[in-house]
Amino acid sequence: MNSTKEKVAKILLGINAITLNPQKPYKYTSGILSPIYTDCRLLISFPKYRKIVINSYTNAIKKSGVEFDVVAGTSTAGIPYAAWIANIFDLPMIYVRGRSKEHGKRNQIEGLIKRGQKAIVIEDLISTGGSSIETVNAIRKAKASVFYIFSIVTYWMKKAEDSFKKNNIKLISLTDFKTVVRVAEKNNYINKENKQMILEWANDPSSWGKKMGFE
Repeated sequence: MNSTKEKVAKILLGINAITLNPQKPYKYTSGILSPIYTDCRLLISFPKYRKIVINSYTNAIKKSGVEFDVVAGTSTAGIPYAAWIANIFDLPMIYVRGRSKEHGKRNQIEGLIKRGQKAIVIEDLISTGGSSIETVNAIRKAKASVFYIFSIVTYWMKKAEDSFKKNNIKLISLTDFKTVVRVAEKNNYINKENKQMILEWANDPSSWGKKMGFE
């Protein structure tokens, strides 16, 4: 049992950064119905817990052995965590927009990253992995390198796994979907019946709503 994974999962559930509601699922912008909703932005308002998460990030980065010159945050949710982590390592930070600005210098990358530098990407949540890959591509387009993404939580969707593999990216996450569900049951946020419904969502998110009779 990974104590860090459980600790982070318990924090996210405790402050409602992750909520589970299989009876009244959430509708994502993609149209997919989901029994889980994650908003790690809430964490920035809890100094005690964000310190634990930042320390966990730092330990994971050190343990990975990755060498890097720049800390990159995804816009917008990854920005505060990237800033705190860059401060701890005393390194430059950048953040990457989902797309270039339509005015001024039309930057997609804010801050300075130089040709040949090595970056790590800081995310909060990994679902399909789309925003993470956009960030990676922007950094590589700037002739810098990146091979590691660190996140608070991942749903471990197959689409994300396939995308990271294709783009030669290693994901290291502080906690994950299955750990969150297990901790939720252990702490009475959900019962056994709900647990099974939620776990089935991860196997096939796009058709889960129809299978469960919500569509």
